[in-house]
Amino acid sequence: MIISKKMCLLVAGFISICSSSFAQKKKFTIAEATNGMSTTLALKNIKQPSWQPGSNNFYQVVKDGRNDYLIKMNFPSGNTDTIENLPSLNKNLFGKDSLKGLPVFNWIDNDYAYFNSGNTLYRGILAGKNFRWNKWLSLPKNAAHLTVHKSMKLAFTVENNLWFATHEGQLIQVTTDADKNILNGQSVHRNEFGIENGIFFSPRGNYLAYYRMDQTMVSDYPVVNWNRTPATVDLVKYPMAGGTSHEVTLRVFDMETKKTIEIATGEPRDQYLTAVTWSPDEKHVYIALLNRDQNHLQLNQYDAKTGKKVKTLFEESSKTYVEPQHPLEFLPNRNDQFVWWSQKDGYMHLYLFSTSGKQLRQLTKGNYDVNEILGFNEKQSEIIITAAKESPLEKHVYVVSWIDGSMRRIDKEPGVHNAIASEDGNFIFDSYSAAGTPRVSLVRSTQNSFSKVLVEAQNTLAEYEHPEVKNVNLKANDGTPLYGKLILPTDFDARRKYPVIVYLYNGPHAQLVKNSFPESGNLWYEYLAQRGYIVFTMDGRGSANRGRKFEQATFRKLGTIEMEDQLKGVEYLKSLSFVDAKRMGVHGWSYGGFMTTSLMLLHPNVFKVGVAGGPVMDWSMYEVMYTERYMDTPENNPKGYANSNLLTKVGNLRGKLLLIHGTDDATVVWQHSMNFLKKAVDEQVQVDYFVYPGHEHNVRGKDRVHLMQKITDYFDAHLR
Repeated sequence: MIISKKMCLLVAGFISICSSSFAQKKKFTIAEATNGMSTTLALKNIKQPSWQPGSNNFYQVVKDGRNDYLIKMNFPSGNTDTIENLPSLNKNLFGKDSLKGLPVFNWIDNDYAYFNSGNTLYRGILAGKNFRWNKWLSLPKNAAHLTVHKSMKLAFTVENNLWFATHEGQLIQVTTDADKNILNGQSVHRNEFGIENGIFFSPRGNYLAYYRMDQTMVSDYPVVNWNRTPATVDLVKYPMAGGTSHEVTLRVFDMETKKTIEIATGEPRDQYLTAVTWSPDEKHVYIALLNRDQNHLQLNQYDAKTGKKVKTLFEESSKTYVEPQHPLEFLPNRNDQFVWWSQKDGYMHLYLFSTSGKQLRQLTKGNYDVNEILGFNEKQSEIIITAAKESPLEKHVYVVSWIDGSMRRIDKEPGVHNAIASEDGNFIFDSYSAAGTPRVSLVRSTQNSFSKVLVEAQNTLAEYEHPEVKNVNLKANDGTPLYGKLILPTDFDARRKYPVIVYLYNGPHAQLVKNSFPESGNLWYEYLAQRGYIVFTMDGRGSANRGRKFEQATFRKLGTIEMEDQLKGVEYLKSLSFVDAKRMGVHGWSYGGFMTTSLMLLHPNVFKVGVAGGPVMDWSMYEVMYTERYMDTPENNPKGYANSNLLTKVGNLRGKLLLIHGTDDATVVWQHSMNFLKKAVDEQVQVDYFVYPGHEHNVRGKDRVHLMQKITDYFDAHLR
């Protein structure tokens, strides 16, 4: 073939244009890959979204140049007003530029809101189209766990004691425990069972219920503070599996009489008090008592004035475990009917009960988990929820009739939807993303009669070089579907052989694989793909959002079933012609660190390199609530604990293993990896190790960039 000079110029020009086009695609820096989605590459978002109580007014903070504005939008009219701005707030309240940005506003009731600046609270009343702000209350310097009630009363803790403030601002000390190991008004049971706080105002604000946790009998555990010279030791209470646990009670403080009574929850003292709920009429307190074995639950009703037990409404038992995660949700303006969460049919569903203890109906049903209750629409007799009904990889918003259980989806788009409902349940603010959809934020009517897009975020990653992401569906040994993602190198050539990094967690209450943005699930995966790696991630049995059988498959045998599933992923990877099976790495943190170390020791010829962060090495050294739920006690399950004890398997190591731990880790205590290192020395096994001084269980902030560079460098050194 004869090619003319003109054709050569055209071809050369085309190549030049293509080369220029490719050159414009940037690669992520390690900082962008680590923290970019929350900093320089953050998607446009609605800031401080909230619904004003008792209205269909939606509020958000908007930044325009150097100024912040609090904007109100009414729906469905769409009328918009500016309610507050930063210069005006600073001038009227402080007389100078004290605040650098609008603070976080919290609604108290229909017309009142508050914010805090330092230890000072400011309260504002919505008068016309503006707030009028005044100083409300100065809290003690070390006040914490602030809880504000719509009656304008508030409670907080100072060190280990509980305080109460009247709506006039008078401070009253509720508890006076001198022993710092008796905690009042704080979350208990190490934040398990969905427990996020320890202060419970009654609906009208006449009573204050609170947790009292006595942990004097729990063993001290030393956490070394290396920021001082010489270093000092902080002693924390850390109940380990099979050991002595703390004792929790619930007390009720009467605002009028200033007297306190203890709810008679009885023996044994180391049982768990969960799902604390006030009755709407303030006459009763409901508590779900869970035994220490966590396989038997009683939902009890107590008299709020005397503390005496009224009755047991119902009980739930399981051969594995019962896991209460939510308080009761009473129907609007009903004192005798409530919604209860349960996995008793195999999936997390909602049930309508009467306060007599009778189950009136199952409200949701099917092979999917309900994720959240967002609110109620009393006029329509509907509950607004989110659930994984369409797919375990997605989350959507639905309304469910509490009359007949009929269910209707509100949103229309694929992906993961996060929503906030208005108080009357007529509208939701919905923010969602999916593969190819960075973020869309909009307001919808729950009756599907109205929607308005507020923000459609531009793709902040558009200028970067992206890998191809393939959804992978595999099957476990028992036929259970397993969902994963395969991320190919950006220079992918099917004729080449590439190293692979498997990223995993595979523990309870976690899910890695979703239909969200970015499609890869993590920019660090894409950073690795830009460096010539294949990345694979998969949720095996034991992880969340797939029902009870899927999660509880690992009961009493952590590190077995999950391993089988991850090895199914390895089997799939080895079947691909472009995978170099001799250059496979694995990385995970916390439970993923346990999985990484387990794979390196129990299947030593599979992975050439592993990086394990904050890993559990011996479950008998992990905290009592979590461990005994999934493993039973060491006394009752010696075989399970022995099989999962990685300290006895150090000699199996064949590949390169890097362990990473925070020195201040009070979740997976530092002793786990220290004991592992001691075993490695005893058995003449070489292990690499790095610590992060001053960091707890996770390395966050700017230091996380150092962490991810350390991990990447380790794989580069031993896998490329």
